[in-house]
Amino acid sequence: MIKSIERIIPPPAAHMVGDGFRVHNFFPGQFDIRRMSPFFLVDYGSKIEFNPSPQPRGVGVHPHRGFETVTLAYYGKVAHHDSWGNSGVIEEGGVQWMTAGSGVLHKEYHEKEFSKKGGMFQMVQLWVNLPSKNKMTTPAYQGFTRDELSKFELPDDGGTVEVVAGNYNGVKGPATTFSPLHLYNIRLNKQGKVTVQFPKDYNTGIIIIEGEVKVNDSIARTDHFILFKNDGEEINIEATEKAVLLVMSGEPINEPIVPYGPFLMNTKEEIMQAYDDFNKGKFGTLED
Repeated sequence: MIKSIERIIPPPAAHMVGDGFRVHNFFPGQFDIRRMSPFFLVDYGSKIEFNPSPQPRGVGVHPHRGFETVTLAYYGKVAHHDSWGNSGVIEEGGVQWMTAGSGVLHKEYHEKEFSKKGGMFQMVQLWVNLPSKNKMTTPAYQGFTRDELSKFELPDDGGTVEVVAGNYNGVKGPATTFSPLHLYNIRLNKQGKVTVQFPKDYNTGIIIIEGEVKVNDSIARTDHFILFKNDGEEINIEATEKAVLLVMSGEPINEPIVPYGPFLMNTKEEIMQAYDDFNKGKFGTLED
């Protein structure tokens, strides 16, 4: 049975996160905060040209607790540092998966050489909620280049499914997760076709990163987000031109959610504790 489209959402008005990330926030805000669980937030940085800068643009030191941040780079490069000693550069086609867990400080900036040269920039950041039993897990970091992502080549030169997490047609992604979910970059050639299947109750969405596609019987264009109903399993996609899609689908975490600032917990008391722990320096140290 087809998983039908509930809404195709155009990009909301952009805003800046720090001075390095111009983003369109598809959710939360467009619908109930649990509608796309386990995915809590999507900040989509559509294509923008940054001028050269001797001082890297970005976001300074800030805390997180209770969830994971997943950053996918399409154009440009971002450097990451955190208070647990992890650091790395997300290059084009790469993915960074940071588990904030019990608490971490981190900062994200345009990579030094990219900043000096300037250029096209396009990114996505997801916040993936953690189940209550895992919210205080030890912080961790997973980083993957595009070459390290698992790949499924579609028939008839249709394109490639890059599997970040979960699996597609038996091809398993390298990222480990705390709840069942699937995350793919699908790169389609013109007229390329792909069918994806997820359980009926999985919350599912697609960002059209580039190009135009026919999804089931609807046309969706660059920079739009497709929200699917929980009424079927199968989604049929055909590219009317060369296209890139970010596909996300996951089993809902049916627990209370209390978001506040950079924290995502289950109760107000846990939010208050997070701020108390942060103010007492329990998230470690990191120079800005």
